[in-house]
Amino acid sequence: MSALILLAFVMCRATPAFAQSFKPEGSQQFADFGEFRLRNGEVIHDFRLSYRTLGKLNAEKSNAVLWPTWLGGKSEDLLAFIGPGKVVDSSQYFVILVDAIGNGVSSSPSNSKKQARLKFPDFTIRDMMESEHQLVTKVLHLSHLRAVVGLSMGGMQALEWAVNYPDFMDLVVSMAGSPQSTSFDKLLWTAEIDAIELDPAWNHGNPTGPLSRGIALAEEIDSINGTSPTYRVVHTRPTEFEGFVAEIKKIAVADGGTASDQIRQRQAIIALDIPGELGVTLAQAAKRVRAKLLVIVSPQDHTVNPQPALEFAAAAGAPVVSLDSPCGHQSLACISVGPTVARFLADPMSVHTETLQDSANH
Repeated sequence: MSALILLAFVMCRATPAFAQSFKPEGSQQFADFGEFRLRNGEVIHDFRLSYRTLGKLNAEKSNAVLWPTWLGGKSEDLLAFIGPGKVVDSSQYFVILVDAIGNGVSSSPSNSKKQARLKFPDFTIRDMMESEHQLVTKVLHLSHLRAVVGLSMGGMQALEWAVNYPDFMDLVVSMAGSPQSTSFDKLLWTAEIDAIELDPAWNHGNPTGPLSRGIALAEEIDSINGTSPTYRVVHTRPTEFEGFVAEIKKIAVADGGTASDQIRQRQAIIALDIPGELGVTLAQAAKRVRAKLLVIVSPQDHTVNPQPALEFAAAAGAPVVSLDSPCGHQSLACISVGPTVARFLADPMSVHTETLQDSANH
């Protein structure tokens, strides 16, 4: 899913150790946290969180914007959306891009020396958010953010921020995110995990070689859900189908570590349940939000069901921008929401509930 989206658009046991040195704007940096305890009690050893910063922090330290990655995404992918005239203007904001746990850059099954592949413990979206909170407070020494912005799994992390640290930020933007995975969502991610693990080379988590068949099947499932039936019928003619599938299979190859990254991040999304974490209803969870919230969804999203986000927004009294497009989860590629998000960051009262039309795909 990361490639498609790219085209589209805790606690610590020890004090983090990190080196403060000059880095070119937007370059990759790492914060080392040692032992990172997850909410389930397990520990990620030698935990590292990758991040990038762009822009300058103002004197009041009031212009920081955090943007974590989506499923499989890298902070490098987010650089395209940062800068003057883009979604987040780094000439006005101090932008923090974070590689979420398990994405292959921050601590992950694919790069852990002590907990390789599925020896790497299960983590949750909440754990991702807690690691980001540690980065912001312990490494960057910030006690407040202007905003948390996220897309897809990043939008899920943004909503975790909103309910668990309600006074930490002024604004929250969740694009194609959710506070709770529905049974439909769980079915999708479970099917993709099952597809990966059925690859003959997977060998019960002890790969005998590169995985291609299982990864390809997972990508085919992802392609079914990434847009909508209408979109696929219009954009792929029956005579083009064999080439379409061949292209998926050509790029769908992974080693055991990368496959384990994909499994663990999908498991985190399957487990997403903000109300359940808090022991409250979805509406009660939304009432905890004190930041100004903007929710952006596509009614035809077959990857992240929009219903929980809509219910959450209604309970929080937040505006909803609905993307009327057959592009589904990829609607953010078919309809530009950059100007809307930029306007919300500058003046949240200027954005109201509305529907944006996708004229190109209707």
